[in-house]
Amino acid sequence: MTKIYGHRGAKGETPENTLASFRQCLEHGVTRCELDLHLSRDGELMVIHDPTLKRTTGRRGKVVEHDADALITYDARLGGPGWKQPCPIPRLAELFEQCPFEHWQLEVKSASRTRAARTVLAIQALAQRHGLLDRITVTSSSREVLRALMRLTPEIPRGLVAEYTWLDPLKVARQYDCSLLALKWTLCTPARLAKAQQQGLHVSVWTVNDPALMKRLASLGVDSIITDFPGLAVTTLG
Repeated sequence: MTKIYGHRGAKGETPENTLASFRQCLEHGVTRCELDLHLSRDGELMVIHDPTLKRTTGRRGKVVEHDADALITYDARLGGPGWKQPCPIPRLAELFEQCPFEHWQLEVKSASRTRAARTVLAIQALAQRHGLLDRITVTSSSREVLRALMRLTPEIPRGLVAEYTWLDPLKVARQYDCSLLALKWTLCTPARLAKAQQQGLHVSVWTVNDPALMKRLASLGVDSIITDFPGLAVTTLG
């Protein structure tokens, strides 16, 4: 049975990576989610996709130039589907407290060696504090992040995010001892899927929003799909 992950919550229905979005995902009965993390200036894990604030909040500057207490006052409704209430950037801690997901894919974007180390250690500490170490997989397309995970937090499951095939995703996943492969749907051929699963990888395919494509990928046997429309996925695959 193909599992469903809400992409940044329910990105197609609510402002992405906000508490409203993750609540919407849960309301559809989807208990798995994918989200993106950046560190604030004072080292807190903030749930936002871009390293800059412009696209979702209209503000200037980078996430890392602002403290968490300031970031949680910024309204991140911009550029998403219309939404009446303000939707602040959440701390990951807030989601861990308020959203009972059964599994979280936590994506860390590219980072310097120092920042990668700080980020993965912050994830480990927070997940430990909330008793969620067995419910998270930290994913990244960044070698630096995957290296930091292997070196500093080997007990946290790792996942490779693969958007291109100029480097063989299966080889890279093996190199970093990953348990999950987050594969762009256009790269999901039957041969690659079979090989990945033989390698013991959970194959999670993104971003899948078309019902016919959802059905096709499910019939191929992908382990999970990541979608902007978790409600649609439930009715399509249910």
